[in-house]
Amino acid sequence: MASPLVFLSPPQASLFQFPPYAEPQTIPPLQSDYPFTIPDSLYLNALDPKVPITIATVYAVTAKALNIYNRSTGKKPWAISKTRAFRVFVILHNVFLAVYSAWTWIGMFNALRSALVSPAGPNGWAGTVDSLCKFHGPAGLGNAFSFNHNSGTWDSISGVGSLGADGAPGRDDAGRLWNGGLAFYGWLFYVSKFYEVIDTLIILAKGKLSSTLQTYHHAGAMMAMWAGIRYMATPIWIFVFFNSAIHTLMYTYFTVTAFNIRVPTFIKRILTSLQITQFVVGASCAMIHSFISYLVPVQVDAHSAGAPIITSHPTVNATSASNAVVDNVMKMLFGAAGAAGAGAVVSPSGSHSTPIEYATQYQKVDCITTSGSTFAIWLNVVYLLPLTYLFGSFFVSSYLRRSKAEVVRAKSNPDRRRSNVILAEKASWDAAKGLEREVYGESNEGAVVEDSDESTGNGRLHPSSAARATKY
Repeated sequence: MASPLVFLSPPQASLFQFPPYAEPQTIPPLQSDYPFTIPDSLYLNALDPKVPITIATVYAVTAKALNIYNRSTGKKPWAISKTRAFRVFVILHNVFLAVYSAWTWIGMFNALRSALVSPAGPNGWAGTVDSLCKFHGPAGLGNAFSFNHNSGTWDSISGVGSLGADGAPGRDDAGRLWNGGLAFYGWLFYVSKFYEVIDTLIILAKGKLSSTLQTYHHAGAMMAMWAGIRYMATPIWIFVFFNSAIHTLMYTYFTVTAFNIRVPTFIKRILTSLQITQFVVGASCAMIHSFISYLVPVQVDAHSAGAPIITSHPTVNATSASNAVVDNVMKMLFGAAGAAGAGAVVSPSGSHSTPIEYATQYQKVDCITTSGSTFAIWLNVVYLLPLTYLFGSFFVSSYLRRSKAEVVRAKSNPDRRRSNVILAEKASWDAAKGLEREVYGESNEGAVVEDSDESTGNGRLHPSSAARATKY
């Protein structure tokens, strides 16, 4: 029999609710599994929405006020920025964030390694998707607990596993991402967004200006990470895992350049590419989660019509007219009504009774089932839209400009005509640098990227804020 199917389906309209339902409450990690303890009260209080809103507001107002001050002084560096203590602080700041980011990435890597199910397994891609979409409950396709808004309870398809006294999945259930590390490392990553505003204070202390988009970027990151952890939204692991990896590289780069060590240009180009790519790919991956569904096989008594199944989703019946699209796909892949077989019922006395038939029905499971997760996903998408739009606008304008320049060049020297691929590549770098200037302005004197002199064709290096572009 073919492995269960993964497909795209429209999300339920009821999931798009603002404000989202408060339930389910965030489940703190089992503290004994980690290097240090985060008290449950601190863990949950930090996820009160007033915390990120207040910090983001204070940060934005402070950055705006200090911009006004720097303009009034003619962008003169503050006296403290010229001291040895300040330089040591900047180095330690970068070292700390590099080490912390690497530690977070390793923790998330181990969590993914233990939770991720290979698509080569018996359940195929459905098993893989289930291991990434469902954060709670025992491992195994169909064993996860999903929160049911209608009943206000956590439900499981298979009935394997049990809920705690508070009605929530146990913190000690092993094999899924939340208990495996995301609850712990993800929360700390959320808190680290508050600390990262020191980047802006360093910039301002040097007499530079913090752009509006930079302020938006840092404040938005606080809110996006808060929503992902508060509502235990599936795609948040993507941001924690990949962004911590990029932060490790970026802050290591900043530390190296602080010691006036020259970094090869190709490394700078790779870092810039990763920074630009992460927000485009991240937004796309987050958005697609709202549309992912898959089928879970459920064994039922073939003679018991409408046999009850423990579920938080409607059962997909192969003869149901209301599920015609899924019905046709299932018939094509699994046959008319699923696999059938025979079993025997054992009586209390141990004698065998009449054999019964059983059937495999396939139940549709949505990756996203709560309004909170939906809110977190689309908040992240909306947050990244301005950056995506700016990059696209810069790319189009640069490509058109370079295309016109290429027409003139080809007329004067046909041998120097460049392909559209080369033009697109250079336009992408122009767009990256344009986005970086908009987001970080004059922020990073130490970072440089390679540019191309249109008049001579020779490469040159110039100051840019390349390294800090789109740092989430």
